Amino acid sequence: MVRDLKIPFFTVLFIFVGLLAYTKIFGPLPFSVTSTTTTKESLFTVQGTGEVTAIPDTAIVSLGVNKQATTVEVAKQQVDQIINKITEDVKAQGVEANNIKTTNYSVNPSYDWTSGQQQLTGYQVDASIQVEVTPIDKANTVVDLATKDGATQVGGITFIVNEEKRKELQAEARKQAIAEAKEKAKALSSEADIRLGRIIDVQETDVNPVAPMRYEMSAMAKDSVEPAQTTELNPGENVITSMVTLSYETY
Repeated sequence: MVRDLKIPFFTVLFIFVGLLAYTKIFGPLPFSVTSTTTTKESLFTVQGTGEVTAIPDTAIVSLGVNKQATTVEVAKQQVDQIINKITEDVKAQGVEANNIKTTNYSVNPSYDWTSGQQQLTGYQVDASIQVEVTPIDKANTVVDLATKDGATQVGGITFIVNEEKRKELQAEARKQAIAEAKEKAKALSSEADIRLGRIIDVQETDVNPVAPMRYEMSAMAKDSVEPAQTTELNPGENVITSMVTLSYETY
């Protein structure tokens, strides 16, 4: 029995030693491996839109002062005095300090060219502040106080929905947009005899620019000592829109 096992043992050992020698001289034994990658490129894309409306609850008002004097110090003093007065009166209306911010403060020389030569006549100082007012009906009072205090520029008034409420409305508009896109995909694919698979891509487009309202001060409000009419600002409605694009696999 032992003698019979010796022949296979030495045969296996011989083959093993031969393979080892072969790989040392010629490298690893070659193996053929075939790799196939498939990519599904057929997509079915649809778009849906959702809209919700809301009454704005916040007003953003831009107030500015412009003064010119023979020296920088005098011009700055005049502007600072008016800006500080506006800020005090706005705070007295319940506007928090963190909702009042300076958006511009600049000093520029003024020249006279009537003689054909550049002659320095003084300096011009411009300052602007932005006030975020809630509730929105206080915006009328803020504008009246600012013009009374000496503001020479009022503009860029924007009516918005506060951030928390806006997120809720955006989510609702998005749900409507997705539902519309799915319904459209179902109808179109059925009519076109296309079999839809899973949704593999979702994209939302931002279509909610907030445009400021132009506000022009009357000559009486700027120059006259007589009281101007009380300001009446109408916020209207804000439309929150979501536009969603869904992409499906097809079979």
